[in-house]
Amino acid sequence: MFKRPRVIPVLTIDGEDLVKTTKFSKPRYLGDPINAVKIFNGKSVDELCFLDITATKNKTGPNFPLLKDIAVQAFMPLSYGGGITTIEEIKKLFKIGYEKVILNTSFIHHPQLVKEAALVAGNQSVVVSIDVKKNTFGKYVAYTEDGQTKVDQSPIELAKYAEELGAGEIIINSIDKDGMMTGYDLTLIKEITSAVSIPVIACGGAGTVLDFKKALDEGGAHAVAAGSLFVYYGPKKAVLITAPSEKALVDVGVYINL
Repeated sequence: MFKRPRVIPVLTIDGEDLVKTTKFSKPRYLGDPINAVKIFNGKSVDELCFLDITATKNKTGPNFPLLKDIAVQAFMPLSYGGGITTIEEIKKLFKIGYEKVILNTSFIHHPQLVKEAALVAGNQSVVVSIDVKKNTFGKYVAYTEDGQTKVDQSPIELAKYAEELGAGEIIINSIDKDGMMTGYDLTLIKEITSAVSIPVIACGGAGTVLDFKKALDEGGAHAVAAGSLFVYYGPKKAVLITAPSEKALVDVGVYINL
């Protein structure tokens, strides 16, 4: 029997394209998200997270035709975030096959949407994402709209508020670490996990499976998410949709034999 914290690929989409960013900028085209889903079907990942990085700033809302095609092809649980502004959109996402919705900008501007969604689908299906980077003084600052707009409240204040509203999980995402593959911001993760009692998913910076273990053990995360680690291979970042084997996760202690 293994203790198996969730290991979650995060796939970012821009329109119809699968892309990967670095520090929330310079999106690199990787291919068709449907093809990526088909590959992950054979990799036994715990769930897939899709984030549309332009839906909010372009005010287009979720791309439902694409998201429905993804749901039809996927054999694992799905979560989605990007451009969600109404409870009707949330209900539609659940109807077409998504188990969780992820709210970021709407959490700031329409916080009652978190509460409404929790009442409709249950707390476990509502995730709040908090995107964070350090300012010139080394202070953690939260941002919305794909890292474009600064938020007045601190990341810790936001995490506590998300829990009060009924969110079942929090994704804490380091903008500074995004795409760098140099390891998670463990200090940031620890600050959030120490402030709330709901599960926290660490995101931003994973380069090896050992980084997963550090986020879990040192940061106190309940699950780990990554983008580059699942779509790149080697120091030159050749595009390769992949996932670490169960043996690799056992060998470094991400999965523990109880």
